Amino acid sequence: MPSRRRRRAVVTGLLAPVAVVVLAGGWSAHLGLGVREHLEAAKSALLRLRAVTSTRDPALMGRAIADARWHAAEARRLTADPCWSMMTHVPLVGEGATTVRGLAESAAELTDVLAAVQRAAAVFVTAETHSPGTGETHSPDNVPRLLADLDAAAPVLRDAAGRLTRVSSRLAATPADTGVDLLDQARGTALQEVDQLRGWLGDAATAAALLPPMLGRDGPRRYFLAFQTNAEARGTGGLVGAFGILEADRGKIGIRRLSSNAGLGTSPTPVVDHGPAFRARYGPSAAKLLSISNLSPHFPYAAATWTGLWEQQNHRRLDGALATDPVGLSYLLKVIGPVALHGGETVTAENVVDLTERAAYARYDDPVARKRFLIKIAGAVSEALPASFAEPSRLLPVLFRMVDERRIQIWSRRRAEQSRLSATAVGGVLPERPGPFAGLVVNNSAGGKLDYYLERSLDYELGPCMGGTRSATVRIRLTNDVPRGSLPTYVTGRLDSPQRSHRPGSNLLWVSLYAGVGTRMSAARLDGQETSVIREDERSHPVYSTLLEFAPRQSRTLEFDLTEPSSNEPPLVPVQPLVRPQQTRIIENTVGCAP
Repeated sequence: MPSRRRRRAVVTGLLAPVAVVVLAGGWSAHLGLGVREHLEAAKSALLRLRAVTSTRDPALMGRAIADARWHAAEARRLTADPCWSMMTHVPLVGEGATTVRGLAESAAELTDVLAAVQRAAAVFVTAETHSPGTGETHSPDNVPRLLADLDAAAPVLRDAAGRLTRVSSRLAATPADTGVDLLDQARGTALQEVDQLRGWLGDAATAAALLPPMLGRDGPRRYFLAFQTNAEARGTGGLVGAFGILEADRGKIGIRRLSSNAGLGTSPTPVVDHGPAFRARYGPSAAKLLSISNLSPHFPYAAATWTGLWEQQNHRRLDGALATDPVGLSYLLKVIGPVALHGGETVTAENVVDLTERAAYARYDDPVARKRFLIKIAGAVSEALPASFAEPSRLLPVLFRMVDERRIQIWSRRRAEQSRLSATAVGGVLPERPGPFAGLVVNNSAGGKLDYYLERSLDYELGPCMGGTRSATVRIRLTNDVPRGSLPTYVTGRLDSPQRSHRPGSNLLWVSLYAGVGTRMSAARLDGQETSVIREDERSHPVYSTLLEFAPRQSRTLEFDLTEPSSNEPPLVPVQPLVRPQQTRIIENTVGCAP
């Protein structure tokens, strides 16, 4: 057998010149020149589609998809030619020819899927461009039409996601190591693109199927709506600073009974039983008291507690719960536009986060006045929100971004709906399935609002799989980036130990690493020195926790040496939705981690 280096040289010489098209992918020798040209043209059309999507012009998007579809179909036709089939059996070049044929088939199927999705989505764009009075326009008064269109789109999106699942499987079955690095990279890129689009379409199909019934298509629905203040971190994002009841009934949507967190009393007994592991980790008060109801990152725990507390106090049944935060509101305001408060102040996408999570504390010494101001902001955005339904092609991408960043999380009391929500990011579920996993969760233990300034990074390094296990290291770096100068006492106050003197701007965080199912920790280090951590369990995950004190502008580093079960599943690193984004880096060695 020729050496690896010799084989690469032979293959490269036989195939020169080689051309690779990233996204669709492809190579060309003499017989494949036409394939190369068509795949390059398909790539250019897909890039053009990406560029014109922001215009929301159906004609431009349709032409780009049609061009990509035609060229991809031609590439598939050429690679189905008997001459090409013969090449797949030729030594040295057969693997490359097989992979290129797989890439051409994938490009053709992908563009067919895009055409079907574009036809289904066109109604959301064209309805916005129709002139008033035609009866075709989406508007705040015509939400039932929007829900009907979503209902119709759901099976199309579900079928598209299924088709891409089959595309991914067929492409994954082609040779991954052809001897031509650029071709192998093209195959990997194509798989990544297809899988990403498949996941997006799957989530879109779920949303299209669930939104109509959950927004009252079949009768009234009521949900607890929590506004989380992630300047004081909690597992699902932040302390519940305000709440309301979202009501939906056959297209009419509104938010009622807005109140600060003081409007929901403490229950004398737990309103829900989340099981012994939950009680052992969080204590019985976590199911009795709103302020600590969402210490766990598993959103259904918090949602069931919120609805239980509200129902006990108001003696009415709710259908579920939702949560968002000021960052999520900023995304919505990009669609809604600026909203005016009584008194003339304007709230915008650019200022709402700072206004609600920093400036309000400096402006109001009286907590009651500050909470009243925050309720005004929540109310103004809530009143303006229904108008955004008139432009679903702008609203839906914003909602998908909120879901991706966990800026909106939803729980339904109906078992069938909750089962579907749990399978998507919007459910906020801590998954119990095995696989590489590293989730950083911080809970504020000081009682202040300094997590507005918290910087986070996580590095997850996975070693090769050997003998059924693999080593891994997780490095967490946290920085209390509080600015110099004085801050309001309400922001810097230390409720954990008020009798002690604390340096203004210091913080106390309960830091937890959620590791993968079946993982064992061999060592933990804090700022380079060995340290002890508490081991607990939550939803099959081992959880390693410690309390960390931070001086102003201090950084601290936690490192965990882990032994994980071998797995070929992609690593999961869920990100807690706080004010500042988490910097995440995954370094994976897949040697020995065979499917």
